[in-house]
Amino acid sequence: MLTVGKLVATMPGERDLAITREFAAPRSLVFDCWTQPALLKRWLFGADGWSLATCDIDLRAGGAYRFVWHGPGGIVMGMGGTYREVVPPERLANTQRFDQDWTGGEVLGTLVLAERDGRTTTVNTLVYPSRLARDGALQTGMLMGMEMGHARVDALLAAMPAR
Repeated sequence: MLTVGKLVATMPGERDLAITREFAAPRSLVFDCWTQPALLKRWLFGADGWSLATCDIDLRAGGAYRFVWHGPGGIVMGMGGTYREVVPPERLANTQRFDQDWTGGEVLGTLVLAERDGRTTTVNTLVYPSRLARDGALQTGMLMGMEMGHARVDALLAAMPAR
């Protein structure tokens, strides 16, 4: 088990990485943060100095998405994939492939949101093409970047009106 801030990562299978995080908001609002481009652009960019410049989403099973980040010194990083399952506000499953393909192929991501007493726990399970790809992803500092983004989600949720 790895812990970074409020984020907890486990490896339940040979190629799997499960990232668990709790948010002080109803799951409908948390789901919106993961699916609405205007909200994603406010948190999904990791370290300071980065921005989510392109955020195109066709939110339906079979729909595609495309993200492009801009970083310091003109760095550009892109990824995209296809939604396999969209069940608002409880589940998203998609394929993920980075343009530079540093993960060694397509990753399958499944985000499950569970609400209890107005708080939402997310479990984001990533299945990599191989154990080597998963372990390589972990060496990039991705968990730190994810927790930076999740901390921004905390602030974003605190500022959103409850439904």
